[in-house]
Amino acid sequence: MTENAKPSVAETDWVTLLSDNSRTGGQGIRPARAPSRTRWQFRTGGSIRSAPILRDGVLYVTSITAGLHAIDVASGRAKWKFPVVEQVHSTPSLCGNKVLFGCDDGKVYAVDSVSGAKVWDSSTGGEVWTSPIVRSGIVFFGSADARMYAVEAATGSAHWTQQLGGRIYSTAYAAEKQLYVGCGDGKVYSLDASSGKILWSTATGNGIDSSPAVVGDTVVIGSEDFFVYAMDANTGAVRWKYETGLGIASSPAVLGDLAVIGSKEGYLYALDIPTGQLRWKARVSDVITAPPIFGERVVCIQSGGTVALDLTTGNVVWRAGLGGAVQSVPVLAGDVIYVASLNGEVYALE
Repeated sequence: MTENAKPSVAETDWVTLLSDNSRTGGQGIRPARAPSRTRWQFRTGGSIRSAPILRDGVLYVTSITAGLHAIDVASGRAKWKFPVVEQVHSTPSLCGNKVLFGCDDGKVYAVDSVSGAKVWDSSTGGEVWTSPIVRSGIVFFGSADARMYAVEAATGSAHWTQQLGGRIYSTAYAAEKQLYVGCGDGKVYSLDASSGKILWSTATGNGIDSSPAVVGDTVVIGSEDFFVYAMDANTGAVRWKYETGLGIASSPAVLGDLAVIGSKEGYLYALDIPTGQLRWKARVSDVITAPPIFGERVVCIQSGGTVALDLTTGNVVWRAGLGGAVQSVPVLAGDVIYVASLNGEVYALE
Protein backbone atom coordinates (compact mmCIF):
# COMPACT_ATOMS: atom_id res chain seq x y z
CA MET A 1 0.00 0.00 0.00
CA THR A 2 1.48 3.33 -1.00
CA GLU A 3 1.71 6.15 1.49
CA ASN A 4 -1.51 7.89 0.46
CA ALA A 5 -3.40 5.30 -1.56
CA LYS A 6 -7.04 4.71 -0.71
CA PRO A 7 -7.64 1.13 0.41
CA SER A 8 -9.58 -1.24 -1.80
CA VAL A 9 -12.54 -3.16 -0.40
CA ALA A 10 -10.34 -6.22 0.07
CA GLU A 11 -7.47 -4.29 1.66
CA THR A 12 -6.72 -5.19 5.26
CA ASP A 13 -3.69 -2.98 5.87
CA TRP A 14 -4.13 -0.28 8.48
CA VAL A 15 -0.89 1.63 8.36
CA THR A 16 -1.34 4.64 10.65
CA LEU A 17 -3.76 6.44 12.96
CA LEU A 18 -7.34 6.08 11.59
CA SER A 19 -6.10 3.60 8.95
CA ASP A 20 -4.46 5.99 6.48
CA ASN A 21 -3.09 9.50 6.14
CA SER A 22 -6.48 10.84 5.04
CA ARG A 23 -8.04 10.20 8.48
CA THR A 24 -10.79 8.15 6.86
CA GLY A 25 -10.86 5.26 9.29
CA GLY A 26 -11.16 2.82 6.41
CA GLN A 27 -13.34 4.84 3.99
CA GLY A 28 -16.48 3.25 5.43
CA ILE A 29 -15.95 0.02 3.52
CA ARG A 30 -14.60 -2.21 6.26
CA PRO A 31 -17.08 -4.59 7.89
CA ALA A 32 -17.58 -4.03 11.59
CA ARG A 33 -19.93 -6.74 12.75
CA ALA A 34 -20.65 -7.32 16.42
CA PRO A 35 -17.94 -9.63 17.77
CA SER A 36 -19.13 -12.80 19.50
CA ARG A 37 -15.90 -14.34 20.79
CA THR A 38 -12.20 -13.70 21.39
CA ARG A 39 -9.89 -15.36 18.86
CA TRP A 40 -6.80 -14.60 20.94
CA GLN A 41 -5.50 -12.34 23.69
CA PHE A 42 -1.96 -10.93 23.93
CA ARG A 43 -0.41 -9.40 27.04
CA THR A 44 2.10 -6.60 26.36
CA GLY A 45 3.18 -6.09 29.96
CA GLY A 46 2.33 -2.39 30.06
CA SER A 47 -0.68 -0.12 29.69
CA ILE A 48 -1.64 0.88 26.11
CA ARG A 49 -2.77 4.41 25.26
CA SER A 50 -1.95 4.30 21.56
CA ALA A 51 -3.70 2.58 18.64
CA PRO A 52 -2.54 -0.62 16.92
CA ILE A 53 -1.64 -0.71 13.23
CA LEU A 54 -1.75 -3.67 10.84
CA ARG A 55 0.07 -4.85 7.72
CA ASP A 56 0.68 -8.22 6.04
CA GLY A 57 -0.76 -10.22 8.92
CA VAL A 58 1.28 -8.46 11.60
CA LEU A 59 -0.19 -6.15 14.26
CA TYR A 60 2.16 -3.50 15.67
CA VAL A 61 1.35 -2.10 19.12
CA THR A 62 3.19 0.32 21.39
CA SER A 63 2.87 -0.14 25.15
CA ILE A 64 3.58 2.66 27.63
CA THR A 65 6.24 0.77 29.58
CA ALA A 66 6.97 -2.16 27.27
CA GLY A 67 8.05 -0.68 23.91
CA LEU A 68 6.91 -1.81 20.48
CA HIS A 69 5.42 -5.27 19.90
CA ALA A 70 4.94 -7.13 16.61
CA ILE A 71 2.16 -9.74 16.90
CA ASP A 72 1.34 -12.47 14.37
CA VAL A 73 -2.42 -12.09 13.87
CA ALA A 74 -2.91 -15.72 12.85
CA SER A 75 -1.54 -17.12 16.12
CA GLY A 76 -1.67 -14.14 18.48
CA ARG A 77 1.99 -14.73 19.35
CA ALA A 78 4.88 -12.28 19.47
CA LYS A 79 7.15 -12.04 16.43
CA TRP A 80 9.51 -9.60 18.13
CA LYS A 81 9.69 -6.80 20.70
CA PHE A 82 11.62 -3.53 20.51
CA PRO A 83 12.24 -2.25 24.06
CA VAL A 84 12.77 1.39 25.01
CA VAL A 85 13.68 2.89 28.38
CA GLU A 86 11.09 5.69 28.52
CA GLN A 87 7.31 5.57 28.15
CA VAL A 88 5.53 5.39 24.78
CA HIS A 89 2.20 7.10 24.00
CA SER A 90 2.67 7.43 20.22
CA THR A 91 0.61 5.45 17.71
CA PRO A 92 3.08 3.87 15.26
CA SER A 93 3.06 4.35 11.47
CA LEU A 94 4.40 2.18 8.68
CA CYS A 95 6.66 3.43 5.92
CA GLY A 96 8.06 0.82 3.57
CA ASN A 97 9.77 -1.80 5.73
CA LYS A 98 9.98 0.50 8.76
CA VAL A 99 7.73 1.01 11.79
CA LEU A 100 7.93 4.58 13.12
CA PHE A 101 6.91 5.73 16.60
CA GLY A 102 7.68 8.49 19.08
CA CYS A 103 8.87 8.09 22.66
CA ASP A 104 8.99 10.10 25.89
CA ASP A 105 12.80 10.12 25.60
CA GLY A 106 12.30 12.74 22.88
CA LYS A 107 13.14 10.42 19.99
CA VAL A 108 11.30 9.03 17.00
CA TYR A 109 12.44 5.49 16.23
CA ALA A 110 12.43 3.67 12.92
CA VAL A 111 12.41 -0.11 13.45
CA ASP A 112 12.74 -2.81 10.80
CA SER A 113 9.26 -4.33 10.47
CA VAL A 114 10.59 -7.85 9.84
CA SER A 115 13.51 -8.16 12.27
CA GLY A 116 12.61 -5.62 14.96
CA ALA A 117 16.08 -4.05 14.71
CA LYS A 118 16.56 -0.28 14.95
CA VAL A 119 17.15 1.42 11.59
CA TRP A 120 17.54 4.99 12.88
CA ASP A 121 16.38 7.41 15.56
CA SER A 122 15.83 11.17 15.47
CA SER A 123 16.04 13.36 18.58
CA THR A 124 13.85 16.25 19.77
CA GLY A 125 13.87 18.30 22.97
CA GLY A 126 10.67 16.89 24.50
CA GLU A 127 8.47 13.80 24.58
CA VAL A 128 6.89 12.74 21.28
CA TRP A 129 3.27 11.62 21.72
CA THR A 130 2.25 12.28 18.14
CA SER A 131 2.08 9.68 15.40
CA PRO A 132 4.77 10.16 12.73
CA ILE A 133 3.13 10.88 9.35
CA VAL A 134 4.89 10.12 6.07
CA ARG A 135 4.45 11.92 2.76
CA SER A 136 6.77 11.80 -0.27
CA GLY A 137 9.63 10.22 1.66
CA ILE A 138 9.52 12.73 4.53
CA VAL A 139 8.42 11.96 8.10
CA PHE A 140 6.59 14.76 9.94
CA PHE A 141 6.03 14.84 13.70
CA GLY A 142 5.55 17.28 16.56
CA SER A 143 7.16 17.26 19.99
CA ALA A 144 6.38 18.62 23.45
CA ASP A 145 9.36 20.96 22.89
CA ALA A 146 6.94 23.07 20.76
CA ARG A 147 8.66 22.22 17.48
CA MET A 148 7.54 20.46 14.31
CA TYR A 149 10.13 18.22 12.67
CA ALA A 150 10.62 16.89 9.17
CA VAL A 151 13.19 14.12 8.65
CA GLU A 152 14.16 11.84 5.79
CA ALA A 153 12.22 8.56 5.98
CA ALA A 154 15.18 6.55 4.69
CA THR A 155 17.82 7.83 7.10
CA GLY A 156 16.21 9.99 9.80
CA SER A 157 18.42 12.93 8.84
CA ALA A 158 16.92 16.36 9.51
CA HIS A 159 15.02 18.10 6.70
CA TRP A 160 13.73 21.10 8.67
CA THR A 161 12.56 22.16 12.15
CA GLN A 162 9.96 24.83 12.95
CA GLN A 163 9.24 26.44 16.32
CA LEU A 164 5.54 26.83 17.20
CA GLY A 165 3.92 28.45 20.24
CA GLY A 166 3.30 25.48 22.54
CA ARG A 167 3.66 21.74 23.07
CA ILE A 168 2.45 19.56 20.21
CA TYR A 169 0.38 16.46 20.99
CA SER A 170 -1.69 16.74 17.81
CA THR A 171 -0.74 14.42 14.95
CA ALA A 172 -0.16 16.48 11.80
CA TYR A 173 -2.12 16.10 8.58
CA ALA A 174 0.21 16.05 5.57
CA ALA A 175 -1.32 17.33 2.34
CA GLU A 176 0.69 17.54 -0.86
CA LYS A 177 2.25 20.93 -0.15
CA GLN A 178 1.04 21.88 3.33
CA LEU A 179 0.96 20.48 6.85
CA TYR A 180 -1.84 21.17 9.31
CA VAL A 181 -1.42 20.67 13.05
CA GLY A 182 -2.99 21.73 16.34
CA CYS A 183 -0.86 23.16 19.14
CA GLY A 184 -0.92 23.60 22.90
CA ASP A 185 -1.00 27.38 22.45
CA GLY A 186 -4.57 27.03 21.16
CA LYS A 187 -3.70 27.67 17.52
CA VAL A 188 -4.07 25.62 14.36
CA TYR A 189 -1.03 26.01 12.11
CA SER A 190 -0.44 25.47 8.43
CA LEU A 191 3.20 24.92 7.43
CA ASP A 192 4.88 24.66 4.08
CA ALA A 193 5.74 20.96 3.76
CA SER A 194 9.02 21.55 1.94
CA SER A 195 10.45 24.29 4.18
CA GLY A 196 8.47 24.29 7.43
CA LYS A 197 7.60 27.98 6.98
CA ILE A 198 4.41 28.99 8.83
CA LEU A 199 1.81 29.89 6.20
CA TRP A 200 -0.98 30.80 8.62
CA SER A 201 -2.16 30.26 12.18
CA THR A 202 -5.67 30.58 13.61
CA ALA A 203 -6.41 30.86 17.32
CA THR A 204 -9.06 28.93 19.24
CA GLY A 205 -9.95 29.49 22.87
CA ASN A 206 -7.78 26.78 24.47
CA GLY A 207 -5.09 24.18 23.79
CA ILE A 208 -5.44 21.63 21.01
CA ASP A 209 -4.61 17.94 21.28
CA SER A 210 -7.06 16.89 18.54
CA SER A 211 -5.52 15.87 15.22
CA PRO A 212 -6.91 17.64 12.14
CA ALA A 213 -8.60 16.10 9.13
CA VAL A 214 -8.72 17.84 5.75
CA VAL A 215 -11.60 17.44 3.30
CA GLY A 216 -11.18 19.36 0.05
CA ASP A 217 -10.19 22.85 1.20
CA THR A 218 -11.58 22.51 4.73
CA VAL A 219 -9.64 21.67 7.90
CA VAL A 220 -11.72 20.07 10.69
CA ILE A 221 -10.34 19.93 14.25
CA GLY A 222 -11.48 20.01 17.88
CA SER A 223 -10.23 22.25 20.69
CA GLU A 224 -10.26 22.11 24.47
CA ASP A 225 -12.43 25.26 24.32
CA PHE A 226 -15.42 22.88 23.69
CA PHE A 227 -15.71 23.76 19.97
CA VAL A 228 -15.26 21.83 16.72
CA TYR A 229 -13.79 24.12 14.05
CA ALA A 230 -13.88 24.14 10.27
CA MET A 231 -11.21 26.37 8.73
CA ASP A 232 -10.28 27.34 5.20
CA ALA A 233 -7.24 25.21 4.38
CA ASN A 234 -5.64 27.99 2.33
CA THR A 235 -6.19 30.99 4.62
CA GLY A 236 -7.10 29.63 8.07
CA ALA A 237 -10.35 31.61 8.13
CA VAL A 238 -12.96 30.01 10.40
CA ARG A 239 -15.91 28.83 8.30
CA TRP A 240 -17.95 27.57 11.24
CA LYS A 241 -17.59 26.27 14.76
CA TYR A 242 -19.86 23.97 16.72
CA GLU A 243 -20.05 23.94 20.52
CA THR A 244 -20.05 20.64 22.43
CA GLY A 245 -20.47 20.06 26.16
CA LEU A 246 -16.80 19.83 27.20
CA GLY A 247 -13.25 19.99 25.87
CA ILE A 248 -12.31 17.93 22.83
CA ALA A 249 -9.24 15.67 22.75
CA SER A 250 -10.81 13.32 20.21
CA SER A 251 -9.81 13.66 16.56
CA PRO A 252 -12.37 13.78 13.74
CA ALA A 253 -12.88 10.91 11.35
CA VAL A 254 -14.22 12.02 7.98
CA LEU A 255 -16.24 10.31 5.26
CA GLY A 256 -17.51 12.30 2.30
CA ASP A 257 -19.06 15.47 3.74
CA LEU A 258 -19.48 13.97 7.22
CA ALA A 259 -17.20 14.50 10.22
CA VAL A 260 -17.67 12.54 13.45
CA ILE A 261 -15.88 13.56 16.64
CA GLY A 262 -16.18 12.84 20.37
CA SER A 263 -16.25 15.22 23.32
CA LYS A 264 -15.15 14.71 26.92
CA GLU A 265 -18.78 14.88 28.11
CA GLY A 266 -19.30 11.47 26.47
CA TYR A 267 -21.20 12.45 23.33
CA LEU A 268 -20.32 11.62 19.74
CA TYR A 269 -21.20 14.37 17.24
CA ALA A 270 -21.88 13.90 13.52
CA LEU A 271 -21.46 17.22 11.69
CA ASP A 272 -22.01 18.30 8.10
CA ILE A 273 -18.62 19.54 6.88
CA PRO A 274 -19.87 22.20 4.42
CA THR A 275 -22.32 23.83 6.87
CA GLY A 276 -21.41 22.73 10.40
CA GLN A 277 -24.99 21.57 10.98
CA LEU A 278 -25.53 18.74 13.45
CA ARG A 279 -26.77 15.52 11.82
CA TRP A 280 -26.97 13.65 15.11
CA LYS A 281 -25.35 13.32 18.50
CA ALA A 282 -25.28 10.25 20.73
CA ARG A 283 -24.32 9.64 24.35
CA VAL A 284 -21.77 6.82 24.37
CA SER A 285 -20.09 6.90 27.79
CA ASP A 286 -18.93 9.22 30.56
CA VAL A 287 -15.98 10.54 28.55
CA ILE A 288 -14.65 10.26 24.99
CA THR A 289 -11.04 11.08 24.14
CA ALA A 290 -10.38 8.55 21.35
CA PRO A 291 -11.07 9.23 17.67
CA PRO A 292 -14.02 7.41 16.07
CA ILE A 293 -13.58 5.33 12.93
CA PHE A 294 -15.92 4.36 10.11
CA GLY A 295 -16.93 0.81 9.31
CA GLU A 296 -19.52 -0.41 6.85
CA ARG A 297 -22.62 1.73 7.57
CA VAL A 298 -21.46 2.28 11.15
CA VAL A 299 -19.12 4.51 13.11
CA CYS A 300 -17.12 2.82 15.90
CA ILE A 301 -15.73 4.41 19.05
CA GLN A 302 -13.68 2.91 21.85
CA SER A 303 -14.73 4.34 25.20
CA GLY A 304 -15.04 1.96 28.12
CA GLY A 305 -15.71 -0.75 25.53
CA THR A 306 -16.14 -0.70 21.77
CA VAL A 307 -19.42 0.75 20.49
CA ALA A 308 -20.80 0.78 16.94
CA LEU A 309 -23.44 3.37 15.99
CA ASP A 310 -25.59 3.62 12.87
CA LEU A 311 -23.94 6.11 10.53
CA THR A 312 -27.23 7.73 9.55
CA THR A 313 -29.06 7.94 12.88
CA GLY A 314 -26.45 7.59 15.64
CA ASN A 315 -28.40 4.72 17.21
CA VAL A 316 -26.25 2.08 18.95
CA VAL A 317 -25.96 -1.05 16.78
CA TRP A 318 -23.79 -3.12 19.13
CA ARG A 319 -21.43 -2.92 22.10
CA ALA A 320 -18.42 -5.10 22.96
CA GLY A 321 -17.28 -5.04 26.57
CA LEU A 322 -13.68 -6.17 26.07
CA GLY A 323 -10.94 -3.60 25.93
CA GLY A 324 -11.48 -0.80 28.39
CA ALA A 325 -9.20 1.69 26.65
CA VAL A 326 -10.30 5.31 26.59
CA GLN A 327 -7.63 6.62 24.22
CA SER A 328 -7.18 3.85 21.68
CA VAL A 329 -8.75 3.06 18.31
CA PRO A 330 -9.95 -0.38 17.19
CA VAL A 331 -8.61 -1.81 13.93
CA LEU A 332 -11.29 -3.20 11.61
CA ALA A 333 -10.03 -6.05 9.42
CA GLY A 334 -12.80 -8.03 7.78
CA ASP A 335 -14.25 -10.49 10.29
CA VAL A 336 -11.81 -9.51 13.06
CA ILE A 337 -11.60 -6.39 15.22
CA TYR A 338 -8.31 -5.75 17.02
CA VAL A 339 -8.63 -3.86 20.29
CA ALA A 340 -5.95 -2.57 22.68
CA SER A 341 -6.82 -1.88 26.30
CA LEU A 342 -5.52 0.27 29.12
CA ASN A 343 -4.63 -2.86 31.09
CA GLY A 344 -2.10 -3.82 28.42
CA GLU A 345 -4.09 -6.57 26.70
CA VAL A 346 -4.55 -6.80 22.94
CA TYR A 347 -7.64 -8.72 21.80
CA ALA A 348 -8.61 -10.21 18.44
CA LEU A 349 -12.43 -10.23 18.46
CA GLU A 350 -14.48 -12.12 15.89
